[in-house]
Amino acid sequence: MAGIKKVVITGGAGYIGSLLTGKFLANGYEVEVIDKLLFGGDHMLCYTSDRFELLPYDIMDVAEGALEAACSGADAVIHLAALVGFPACQQVGPSVSRRYNVETTKRMFEAATNEGVPKFVFASTYSNYGKSLDGKPVTEESPLNPQSIYAENKIESEEFLLNAQADCKPVILRLSTLFGASPRTRFDLIVNQFVLEAMTKGKIIIYQKDYRRSFCHVIDIVSCMYDSVANWGLDSYDEIWNVGSDEHNLSKEEVIDLIRAKIPLEIEYKDLSFGGDMRDITVSFDKIKQKHNFSPAISVEGGIREIRHIIDSGLIKNPFDDKYRNAKFIVS
Repeated sequence: MAGIKKVVITGGAGYIGSLLTGKFLANGYEVEVIDKLLFGGDHMLCYTSDRFELLPYDIMDVAEGALEAACSGADAVIHLAALVGFPACQQVGPSVSRRYNVETTKRMFEAATNEGVPKFVFASTYSNYGKSLDGKPVTEESPLNPQSIYAENKIESEEFLLNAQADCKPVILRLSTLFGASPRTRFDLIVNQFVLEAMTKGKIIIYQKDYRRSFCHVIDIVSCMYDSVANWGLDSYDEIWNVGSDEHNLSKEEVIDLIRAKIPLEIEYKDLSFGGDMRDITVSFDKIKQKHNFSPAISVEGGIREIRHIIDSGLIKNPFDDKYRNAKFIVS
């Protein structure tokens, strides 16, 4: 396959990765997916191409040299594999969470460096900012105030990558809270979860209704990740980028209002003083908009319509199945 560009996507069968794989294949890339297939892999059957290979590896428990072999000749490694989110990390505890969120990052970066891969794209999170201390929108230069094990893991990984000083250059993408459908849809994300509960229960319990989040459709995240490999120069690497849109900084209650405009529902408000996800943040996305003209194409309203259609039409028969969430319970 001389002349064909190649990417390695860890977690490539996941919520983001399953869409991202298709994006690269559609644009002529060879794609190596490394994924433990914790949530199954039947949704990847559509990628029947001689440019696609799925390696069912656990990054931390794989034969010596296997990761280097996968990275051989790659133009970029995109590292998505992780225990994603506050609930999943809380469920397994700090040591297991760190193993899969920090040690896997180090191991994949080592393999990429050993094989001379020039670009390493790391999926981080705006959760690292935690709670805004002064109420102003946070930028990439703002202090970090993590409120969860997950954010602490991501910060440690970021620091490792930015201090590595290797020929393989990392780019850090701090992603907004995602919404929308993918081949491996998730229903443990605020917008998707609220639409599901509105349609199936007619009622939503909402905690800390005024707490703010930033949102971005999974398709827009995929577009950004693709561009970071295909179109961004190395001058954008060794840097951090918030990925999202100023227009999609919304409180939980504002999200509920958008849903209620389309789906009748009852709301119960509660406060949660400890033990939950206490992020409250407004994020600035000026840097990525000005430098790379990144502006998400799909609105939160569009995502609400999409999830409503998926449930209404029966495209997903049992949206409460465990495979559609990263932990076996949902938090609001």
